Amino acid sequence: MLRNLSLITPSGRLTLGNHLGAFRGMVAAQATGDCFYGVADLHAMTTAHDPRVLRDTIAEVTALFLAVGLDPGRAVLFRQSDVPAHRELAYLLECTAYTGELARMIQYKEKGKDQPSTRVSLYTYPALMAADILLYRPSRVPVGDDQRQHVELTRDLAVRFNNTYGPVFTVPEIVTPAAGARVMDLQDPTRKMSKSAAPGVDGGVIRLLDPPDVVRRKIARAVTDSETGPGAVRSSDEKPGVSNLLDILAACGGSAAGLATYGALKAAVTDAVVAELEPIQQGYADLAADPAYVADVFAAGAERCRQVTAPVLLAAEAAIGLG
Repeated sequence: MLRNLSLITPSGRLTLGNHLGAFRGMVAAQATGDCFYGVADLHAMTTAHDPRVLRDTIAEVTALFLAVGLDPGRAVLFRQSDVPAHRELAYLLECTAYTGELARMIQYKEKGKDQPSTRVSLYTYPALMAADILLYRPSRVPVGDDQRQHVELTRDLAVRFNNTYGPVFTVPEIVTPAAGARVMDLQDPTRKMSKSAAPGVDGGVIRLLDPPDVVRRKIARAVTDSETGPGAVRSSDEKPGVSNLLDILAACGGSAAGLATYGALKAAVTDAVVAELEPIQQGYADLAADPAYVADVFAAGAERCRQVTAPVLLAAEAAIGLG
């Protein structure tokens, strides 16, 4: 049975892109019966953060895991920090990695290289990501282009560890997942909609918990172009803003048939997005009224993860000379 493993970092409030591009696939994969889905809260500390904001964001993301339809009866839901093996194996993998490999990672090169305030965790977090994967011994890891480099490093570390200390890890195969919806920023459709966009400058980002009036305002201000008349509402490389709106409309179950103006397109997108988010927001409101249930679900998931990861960590410690 193929094991499905996915973690989402609570580096900001989750977006429509997270739902259409990640959660939908995670929900569908539950049918396999061997799914581990985690809130990667340790990864959210690689850059400066406010502990109170982080704590609130983790709580929101945790509840949204359930609100979007992830079922604790068919998937193991957990918080990364509740499973100590993630941190413990990460250090063993740091002792396996080379500085040159970590310095080549795109995230470090773009966000931290040559910056005096860069946290060491930003440099080393690919080892933690490798631990996140190798602890669960998946045979295949679906990965998009933005994370392929990290999974390639994971494979390299697994092979090096196995060759140096003994066969402990399954070396996962990289697979390209079925194309999910790629949702772009409404104000800058050349880049992905980002959950880490700062409040006040996130006008192009639709959050999963944005109320309908906020969704309407953001879509009304979405970038299109100056073309008017018949044929204006069409997708093309020269019209990334329009293409993005059409993609969102289709992903949310709407249709562009008969739409002749950008105003009509934006109205249709608004209706489709509000309808898509309504059950999620209702589910979240229900869960907010029962926080003990959410805590129990994730506590049970963490216990299951500790059972699954303990033998892998013990084997790695014994192989490297600690046990």
